[in-house]
Amino acid sequence: MPGTVLLLAASPLGRGRLVDAASVLPVLAAVPPSVLSGADTANVVELADPLEPQAVLTRLRAAAAAPGPLTVYVAGELRLDRRQRLPHLALARTTPATVRYTALPWHWFRDELRLRPAGATTLFLDLRADADAWRALCEPPAPGRAFPLDCGRDAAVYGRVAPPPPSRRAVAVPTYMKALATLLRSGRRLPEEELHQRTLARIAPEGVGTDLVLAQRGPLPGDPHAAVTEAVRAGRHAEADALAARLEQAAALAHGPVSEEALHWTEVRADLAMLAGDAARSCGAWMALAGTRLAAGQPADAPAVEAAVDRAHHQWGRVGDPVRVRELGVRLVELRSRVPGRREGAVEHVRRRLREVQGRGAVPAGHLRTDPPQGATAVP
Repeated sequence: MPGTVLLLAASPLGRGRLVDAASVLPVLAAVPPSVLSGADTANVVELADPLEPQAVLTRLRAAAAAPGPLTVYVAGELRLDRRQRLPHLALARTTPATVRYTALPWHWFRDELRLRPAGATTLFLDLRADADAWRALCEPPAPGRAFPLDCGRDAAVYGRVAPPPPSRRAVAVPTYMKALATLLRSGRRLPEEELHQRTLARIAPEGVGTDLVLAQRGPLPGDPHAAVTEAVRAGRHAEADALAARLEQAAALAHGPVSEEALHWTEVRADLAMLAGDAARSCGAWMALAGTRLAAGQPADAPAVEAAVDRAHHQWGRVGDPVRVRELGVRLVELRSRVPGRREGAVEHVRRRLREVQGRGAVPAGHLRTDPPQGATAVP
């Protein structure tokens, strides 16, 4: 099966940039696609200093939906948004004041890659953090919170995050990614962990004692996610949901019903309903999950809450039965009023479709604009 490679190099244009991320792309582009991906053949998508986060999201979503192995190479710089203090990958138009709107939220990587088969995704990262982002990365995560650069439990992640350059006028280069590309240009794809270690050896002593080294292996054989994924790929949707339900119950008993371990499997079951073609059940599950998070005290603009409501909205747009559209739509209006999300007009979109249903019967799925709000996950 052919692989997919996404090459993403991004940093702000003009003064204030920390790293010349795009300088690594010619070196990566010289590597044969099969070596970049570790597969016999591969499709390569290259993004050099993209302008809009939605454009990057579209490419990332398409790459995540492709069958076969996926390898993502990311070079760039990390900034925190001022409102939620969450890490973002700065894009060409990003400034310190516009991070939330012009940069790519890092949790979008995790959100888009979470439906990938276990062990089929690898990321190589060479990131330079500004002062605020560096301090946030060096702090120990709060209990129950994931590492800020979490890419999901089913992905292997290798690379490094470097602190800001010593001088404000200095512009760094992505030396880890360049060293990695140089090794790959030999035409031989080493095992990922060995490739990572050899790359670190090439750039030493530059980052020894200062860089934050990333090394997360993929899931081990027997991982329950792999069993769920295999059942879905074989079309055994009821079996997949039953297995996820047992895992959800076990996590709730072990860690508590509103623990991240239990809510993760609740999310999986909402996704399984989507993959089974039951948009109404998926919509209801995502709304219930959002309600659980809100009741547990999570703020309305928390990424997990926004993502749950965005996905509920997207799935509601695929429901065609007028009765179910009305039932779910009434609940969604109330939820959207509390969690408007990042894209303007989300509440009015729900109200407009409800008026259409009441006036003419069912509105065919896709008749109105049902694009998921910014940061939401589309159906693969």
